[in-house]
Amino acid sequence: MTQSPQPRAFRLPPAGAAAGDAAADPAAPGAETALPAGVRVVDEPFEIVEAADGVPVPVAPRRRAPWSTLLLSALGGLASLAVGLGIERLVAALFAAAPWLGAVALALLALAGVALAAIVWREVAGVLRERRIETIRAAALEALASRDHSAAKAVVRDLSGLYAARPGVAAARGRLDALGDQILDVEDRIGIAETELLAPLDRAAKGAIADAAKQVSAVTALSPRAIVDVAFVLFAAARLLRRIAATYGGRPGFFGFLRLARAALAHLAVTGGVAVGDSLVQQVLGLGVAARISAKLGEGVLNGLMTARFGLAALAVCRPLPFTREPVPRLGDVAGELLRGGEAEG
Repeated sequence: MTQSPQPRAFRLPPAGAAAGDAAADPAAPGAETALPAGVRVVDEPFEIVEAADGVPVPVAPRRRAPWSTLLLSALGGLASLAVGLGIERLVAALFAAAPWLGAVALALLALAGVALAAIVWREVAGVLRERRIETIRAAALEALASRDHSAAKAVVRDLSGLYAARPGVAAARGRLDALGDQILDVEDRIGIAETELLAPLDRAAKGAIADAAKQVSAVTALSPRAIVDVAFVLFAAARLLRRIAATYGGRPGFFGFLRLARAALAHLAVTGGVAVGDSLVQQVLGLGVAARISAKLGEGVLNGLMTARFGLAALAVCRPLPFTREPVPRLGDVAGELLRGGEAEG
């Protein structure tokens, strides 16, 4: 009866060791022991070796089933089926009552379908345009960080294409094309594109922020109800966000507007502007405004300042380039007239 071979340990030489060295000193560490016939050495994966050594191997966390997403999807599908079945029964009933009523119902259904397709297309186009602006801004930040000249050229080319259809941009694009390869620095190339293409848009956006802040300040100072103040501030903020987005080339629909609003509020929270703390109050109290005017007018000034802060956050979110050569707008740039007006009223 043939006995099975007993398990044995083999010591393999390190990579690059000469075969003669191992043969000369069989007891030395790394010396190769002659392998019996039929023995094959197989390299195990590194994770298995670590597990055999008792070292814990990190395991990817198990993903939980998206039950909430499945629930909303199922309920949405059921609602769509119910609406479709109801419309189908309505059209069939109208055809049974009078053929011309069924024809009118079909025409109205077709018109509703065309309108729905247009709305969906507008939403998709708005989101895609916002993502294009976000992509240009991310590429510009990456080009500035890595000092990549080719990436900077691509950023300027994409920015010029974004505003190609706007009047007055052809001259700026011509000046950029005339410079060509004469610009050697990444910051200079992006900075010149910023000055030529975005400086007029920055002035328009800051003017919109200043107008909205003054309007909010005046309305909330004169309104008799707090609910009117809240409603008008929200309305003014939504209108300001859409106006700034349109200034920089975005035409957001409903879902695109929600994305921009969330991004603007997140930027406002990160920069610490959402809290009405000492820094904001001191901007008013430091001028002696609140000590010399009525409480209602002071409330209007504070509401105007908060609207201006939100507008600056929206500007940072909607702008397709970071501020490289142009100065970063500050609260005094868009609300300075508001504060001076409050001081004059005092």
